[in-house]
Amino acid sequence: MALLGERAKSRTRPPASVPARLRAPGKLPGLALAAAGVGLAWCVHRLVPGVPMLTAAVVLGIAAAHLPGAARAFVRGTGKAGLTFAGKRLMRVGVVLLGLKLGLDDVLGLGWASVAMVLGVVTVTFFGTWWLGRRMGLPGDQPLLVATGYSICGASAIGAVSEVSESDERDTATSVALVTLCGTLAIAVLPLLQHPLGLSDAEFGRWVGASVHDVGQVVATAQTAGAGALGDAVLVKLMRVALLAPLVAAVALSVRARVRSSTGEGQAKDRSAKRPPLVPLFVLGFLAMVALRTTGWLPGAALDTAQTAQELLLAAALFGLGSAVDLPSLTRTGGRIAALGLVAWGVIAGVSYVGVLVTY
Repeated sequence: MALLGERAKSRTRPPASVPARLRAPGKLPGLALAAAGVGLAWCVHRLVPGVPMLTAAVVLGIAAAHLPGAARAFVRGTGKAGLTFAGKRLMRVGVVLLGLKLGLDDVLGLGWASVAMVLGVVTVTFFGTWWLGRRMGLPGDQPLLVATGYSICGASAIGAVSEVSESDERDTATSVALVTLCGTLAIAVLPLLQHPLGLSDAEFGRWVGASVHDVGQVVATAQTAGAGALGDAVLVKLMRVALLAPLVAAVALSVRARVRSSTGEGQAKDRSAKRPPLVPLFVLGFLAMVALRTTGWLPGAALDTAQTAQELLLAAALFGLGSAVDLPSLTRTGGRIAALGLVAWGVIAGVSYVGVLVTY
């Protein structure tokens, strides 16, 4: 009987000679789908320049996850491993390359008044959105992630913080979708408000840089007021991007403190290997790229190549995150998180508007 049992078990096991990578679909199908999504997002951007490629990538990822029949099964099944890899690992590499957009001389060129304005806008938006999200009873890390996306740099910041906070994939995807939606609306709404608010082109550029979430969305919005406004907008926006590193470090510290309080001091020491690093490797890479850009050693061609690679990697990552959005499941908190997004959008737009008037 024992022998028969062993034979029965052997029938259910894959042959030992078959490598593990051949017994499972692996990451390749999902990565291929993400690459196709990036190509389609690029085409959308070329046809409609006002739509940033990163925004198109998120929307296309959400659409892919809700295709009918076999296509949806592929995204949720065979392609899931590769899409998850894109949403996490490729996001890290894209964030590292994002550092090449910023040099310390650019920050100092803004002037201390503008730096103080950016710090104030980020602080008020982050803590105000986080507090309101918790008061509204949003689940998981959604308050933290939405606050991060609105205050720093949209989906890229959400991806970075979700890594150290070990956030649920659905919370991350939902937050990315919300921040991307509001950033896309800003492209259409903010240019209509420039003259009613009495903003010069330079003031409008700084307002856009201080209030719009993603770098691509900032470019699409500010370019409507000319090259001067676009330059100011990008500088102010990159100052917000520079605050990503200290924010991630602060979240890592908070997670460590939570581990100690939940397990006890002694057990926390035993589990120290599982604690997130104080400064994750990809954030150190981001800072290293900022330092490298500051030296001025890199030629313009290298910076252009790095920017292209960064956009492609982030587009693939955002397509992967978008594919994790399940619209039917959003009915549980859809109204509350939409309300949080609108309030946070009003807060950052209002605070940054006052900041620009005071400091410029």
